[in-house]
Amino acid sequence: MVPDIPTSLNLYGTQRTIIGKKVLILPQQTRVLGTRAGFAGKTSRIFTNSINIMKRLTAALMLSLAVFTATAQSKKVEYKFTEASDLTMVGKLMPDTPNPYHRVDTVKFKGFTKSENKQVRMSAGLSVAFKTDSKTITIKTKYEDRSFPVNTGGLSARGYDLYIRKDGKWLWAASAVAKDNKPDDNVTIIKDMDGTMHECLLYLPVFSEESSIKIGVEKNATIDAIDNPFRHRIGIFGSSFTHGTSTSRAGMSYPDQLSRMTGLQFLSLGCSGNSKLQTYFADVLCAADVDALVFDGFSNPEAPMIKERLFPFIERIQKAHPDIPLIFQRTIRREYRNFNTDRDNNERVKTAMADSLMDIAVKKYKNVYYIKTTCATSEDHEATVDGVHPSDYGYTLWAKSIEKPIKKILKKYGIK
Repeated sequence: MVPDIPTSLNLYGTQRTIIGKKVLILPQQTRVLGTRAGFAGKTSRIFTNSINIMKRLTAALMLSLAVFTATAQSKKVEYKFTEASDLTMVGKLMPDTPNPYHRVDTVKFKGFTKSENKQVRMSAGLSVAFKTDSKTITIKTKYEDRSFPVNTGGLSARGYDLYIRKDGKWLWAASAVAKDNKPDDNVTIIKDMDGTMHECLLYLPVFSEESSIKIGVEKNATIDAIDNPFRHRIGIFGSSFTHGTSTSRAGMSYPDQLSRMTGLQFLSLGCSGNSKLQTYFADVLCAADVDALVFDGFSNPEAPMIKERLFPFIERIQKAHPDIPLIFQRTIRREYRNFNTDRDNNERVKTAMADSLMDIAVKKYKNVYYIKTTCATSEDHEATVDGVHPSDYGYTLWAKSIEKPIKKILKKYGIK
């Protein structure tokens, strides 16, 4: 038990305030009269008084420090940890990967380039659903790989994004990331909540690979899995756009925003720079248990590659999923076209090729659709980060531009 600090110290001189307590200090002037002996005696007494004052001041300061230390120790939180994969994993296309935070089993599925192999092991688009009455939530991560893309901040690339359900809607609550030089440190993502039960949705890092993610709550609090808050299983394969490049935090990719907007579960297989209608990605999608598939398939390949690969890609997937809708999107307009004539011409050629082939595909193949309304550009052309990738707001515009067409198509198949 820490003793009470006295409200004042009876020291020699004038009252002053130090660390919120009244103390006395020596007067600035002391009259010294008389003989040398008298002067020496007076000086000795002043010196002795000064030492006593300093001792008392030191004692007061040490006592105050003890109070502060005791207070800090009394507020120290003890946590218990739960592996995130033991709760409800959301947005996972392939549920049986050996590492629960990988999106594809790269041992089972072959053909990936080194870059693709690395990216499909990242946790982009994944989230964890749970409920807790803890006032504080902390996270302990074991990273296997961390990326530092120049156009995507640390909160998104290596951090966590927390949403909490309020009045039936998912409301942003907090984001956090470990220091780059201390990635193994615990990260408190939120604290000082009210201690009532909350349903939480924690988005995982976009450009990192993890082997363990432990969610910590207060020792006396509870944490339990909840049912998947989203309906159905809609796979979405695409480029860096689908991956979530340039988002400010992990829950702002357009597939994640679509899930919160519609209540439908979009299972992201975004692979930055590598959505090129490859047969080995088609094989992954063929093996997936999905109700529908959406494609951002025309952002990366050039016009000749689109012409060569599109129809075989569709036919390969339709053999495995003959009765589900395959929904292709026109790629977005990139802002770097504004003054670069070469890039503008290249984008025009790509889009024209995709448009012409998809006009044929929707007639040639059953259950194939093409959405041309895809848009991530605002009227002031400010919704971009680097001229290629949208900002958070740009991804919101993208999600809104395809929300109604996708819902209309899915409704035909009883997906709503």
